[in-house]
Amino acid sequence: MEPIQLKYEKLRTILKEMGSLLIAFSGGVDSTFLLKVAHDVLQEKVHAITATSPTYPESELREAGELARSIGVAQTVVHSNELEIDGFAENHKERCYFCKKILFQICADKAAGLGYAFIADGSTVDDLGDYRPGRKAAAELQVRSPLLEADLCKEEIRTLSRLLGLPTWNKQPYACLASRFPYGVSITEAKLRQVEACEEFLKELGFQTYRVRYHNETARIEVGEEEICKLQRPESRGRISAFFKSAGFTYVALDLDGYRTGSMNEAFKPEALVG
Repeated sequence: MEPIQLKYEKLRTILKEMGSLLIAFSGGVDSTFLLKVAHDVLQEKVHAITATSPTYPESELREAGELARSIGVAQTVVHSNELEIDGFAENHKERCYFCKKILFQICADKAAGLGYAFIADGSTVDDLGDYRPGRKAAAELQVRSPLLEADLCKEEIRTLSRLLGLPTWNKQPYACLASRFPYGVSITEAKLRQVEACEEFLKELGFQTYRVRYHNETARIEVGEEEICKLQRPESRGRISAFFKSAGFTYVALDLDGYRTGSMNEAFKPEALVG
């Protein structure tokens, strides 16, 4: 049996042993795969919970709802506003911890009310290689990470998702819109909508992997390496520049290193991200 198949079977065993669970479901590659396999193993003993907020694009919320329905899992949508959490809008380096602590507490309360044995998230092996303060919140509230427990990485999850017929197998990585801002730069709803509008424009132009990083007057665009040439075409550059400037940016820049997860952490030395 191939290693990836062994990991898949290990995941199914983990889920079966859990018995019932509530999954923090964003509609991304990882949480969709987890929801699908959990439903295959546990059927109605699985519930999805999705938090909508200013940092969660409307397009992602709609897609998460469609995915949950197609898989056959009941979904609860809760409304939250991270901007009201102490320390979040100020964009402290522990921002993700503050947010996840609230989200996982909501999940824990919901799980207790519905009688589910565990709450779970879609963390994977890849999440161990970057600064993830949200992992601390997960540990404090005893959130399980079955994909991580099964030693599955992102590429393996994409491969298995394709084999299971999930439309998310080639979806771009997702992170909340707050991740577009350097630590210490305040986050407001107006800034979030500015970034969201620009990313939706890139999506409409057909880009598959993209981020719009907010640097005050400047928008720094990251796209997949294979799409850099497409963005540099005069017709693309002109349309993108015009739209971004109409959205409120003064300067529009292309990051020549392309898209990579956690690029906002690159300005910090490792020790600066500890504690």
